[in-house]
Amino acid sequence: MNPEILGLGEILWDLLPDGRAFGGAPCNFTFHCHQLGRRAAIISRVGSDELGREARAFLRSLGLDDRFVQEDETHPTGTAGVELRDGQPHFTIHEGVAWDYLVSEDSPDAALAEVSVVCFGTLMQRHEISRATIQRLVRLASGQALVVCDINLRQHYYSREVLETSLTLSRWAKLNQDELQVLADLFGGDGRTHRTQILGLRKRFRLELVALTFGEHGCYIQTDDEEILISGEKVQVVDTVGAGDAFTAGLVCAVLEGLEIRDAATLANRFAARVASARGGTPRIDRATLGWP
Repeated sequence: MNPEILGLGEILWDLLPDGRAFGGAPCNFTFHCHQLGRRAAIISRVGSDELGREARAFLRSLGLDDRFVQEDETHPTGTAGVELRDGQPHFTIHEGVAWDYLVSEDSPDAALAEVSVVCFGTLMQRHEISRATIQRLVRLASGQALVVCDINLRQHYYSREVLETSLTLSRWAKLNQDELQVLADLFGGDGRTHRTQILGLRKRFRLELVALTFGEHGCYIQTDDEEILISGEKVQVVDTVGAGDAFTAGLVCAVLEGLEIRDAATLANRFAARVASARGGTPRIDRATLGWP
């Protein structure tokens, strides 16, 4: 059976101060969709090495389908050094790794033609090979799927061109305050507040929805029909790795289930807070504990 939701992007191991954790924003997103009850899979690439084998085994242990994960005989599985400062992750992402070389010839075109949601970001587009593949796959799915761009800016691995193409291909975008300021600086406009900056981006790129996350302070959602501000959930933060990915997954899954945007955003916000209260980006969380209907 083909997946309903596809995450396109990097699989890597986060090298945390207290050990190694499975990661990569699209993979976190895919896992969280899966644990919320959706059929979800990731399209990515790992090395033909021990970390790659462990990544595949970990995906399977999470209950995720790994049939769309390519294997690279030349380049190693991706890793990222992660330093936590006041609970916030700061990444050093290693280059020349397997997910930089995602190729089109091994991609699941048939699955993309049937998928309901595709989520992708900017990091895996840092190399021209993966960039071309990601953009082709998104275009293939865009006729029938909800295309979501999780901006996810990391280090210097983005450009105006990549951001412009990614947002043009998308119907939804999710970003944080720092990322919003980068986009506002790149694409101009006279917006002085997050509300007017987002309005300018939505008009420029014809985005149906933009979700802005404030971390512990909640989120703001803007569509053509409404603006929604949701307060943060009070939790004891362990680390915030994967919290934004959980938010995106929660919002997407709740909307797929027919919830109104306000209710979906409330659940997504709660889900992100629960992930931030656990170690790593893929903690197991029962949807019943979220008050999910």
